[in-house]
Amino acid sequence: MVKPLEPFLIPFLTGPDKNLTMEQVANQIFPVWTYSYLALLVPVFLLTDWLRYKPVIVFQCCALFGTNAMLLWSGGVGFMQAMQFVYAVVTACDVAYFSYIYSMVTLQHYLKATSYCRTVQLLGYTVGSVLGQLLVSFNLLTYKDILVLTLVLISIAMVTAVLLPMPRTSMFFHHRGEKGGGLTEEGNDNENTLKTGKVETEETETSGGAPTGEGVPQDTREDPREDNGKCGESSPAERRGCCNTLQQLWRDFLQCFSSREMLYWSAWWALSTCGFNQTVNYVQALWEHVEPSSNFTIYNGGVEAVSNLFGAGAAYGVGFIQLDWSCWGELALGSLSGLGGAALFAMVFSANIWVCYAGYVVFKSLYMLLITIAMFRIAAGLSTERYALVFGANTFTALVLQTILTSIVVDRRGLGLDIVPQVDFLLLSHDSRSL
Repeated sequence: MVKPLEPFLIPFLTGPDKNLTMEQVANQIFPVWTYSYLALLVPVFLLTDWLRYKPVIVFQCCALFGTNAMLLWSGGVGFMQAMQFVYAVVTACDVAYFSYIYSMVTLQHYLKATSYCRTVQLLGYTVGSVLGQLLVSFNLLTYKDILVLTLVLISIAMVTAVLLPMPRTSMFFHHRGEKGGGLTEEGNDNENTLKTGKVETEETETSGGAPTGEGVPQDTREDPREDNGKCGESSPAERRGCCNTLQQLWRDFLQCFSSREMLYWSAWWALSTCGFNQTVNYVQALWEHVEPSSNFTIYNGGVEAVSNLFGAGAAYGVGFIQLDWSCWGELALGSLSGLGGAALFAMVFSANIWVCYAGYVVFKSLYMLLITIAMFRIAAGLSTERYALVFGANTFTALVLQTILTSIVVDRRGLGLDIVPQVDFLLLSHDSRSL
């Protein structure tokens, strides 16, 4: 999504348009997003699959429109906290976008689909950041005018979302074995799987490349008894109704995280995502502290554009790197995480805004590279359903950690620290993770 105002949100909120203080923004308004996102993630995740993605994508556009409308036409701490809640709805619905893409491709294309989706997403952020920087630097539009432009872009995206084809299947509640709205018996297929190690398929035609409910070629699976504790196919069971689906999800969850390798990569994912989200949320406040926007022509949009562009290149290129990540993965995580920690160190202890900008570009680019590697490593041993389940669980764990960190360090009901001590705390946690 193209969001040209996002790199300038702190100057907009603390400037004459909203006239809020930095303490109100950092310690009262921003924490609402973290708490709300955590509360909404699981219900939206399940609802997304039950509604088969497209309605949630349309609703996400509506919520994003509401977020920008509240930024444009409302003011005060209370309304801005409500805006953060609505924006938490937007971010919780992100799962619908990726799940919709996954529902339209076959299993063997999942890894490249992940790379392409993340790349396109980052390119959209890049275009928005460049557009915002040009409009601000050349005084072409005010912040409020940029919000109006954003509303127009969101309206176009909403029309596009409405025109998307409706998937006939989903990963959990509307399984590929469905016919006519009911669930078919899978006993014969699973029996064949156990005997031969693969599922027999039929040749069928699909409309527009989307999988249909009948006659869809089944994904080839390895025999689960030869999985050696890794995530394979579930034990044969009929998935009838929501209760059975939730029970199956819980069994899949326990089996997936019985693998030590899965636990290792997932733990890194959760810790890194927590630190990354917290850094991105408050880095503008740090830049404002180092060089107030009232005294300096800020280049937040340009910095975001460069970091997103580098991140997109890393996310795209890693899909084509021929490397044994099972051997070199730990070394890559440790060394590159340490380099990201050094970039954070430079941001915190430098009084030069350009050093802060450079440190942020390095930190974000390395995160995008490493998180994409982690996604590939995790997805390598997962079936379609468990792919989404594990990623959702890792995101939820990251949000739990972020909520704890926010409530203790940021929230005014906790320590309520200023921006520099906050980033110091993040630096310590990042260094411990890299070790």
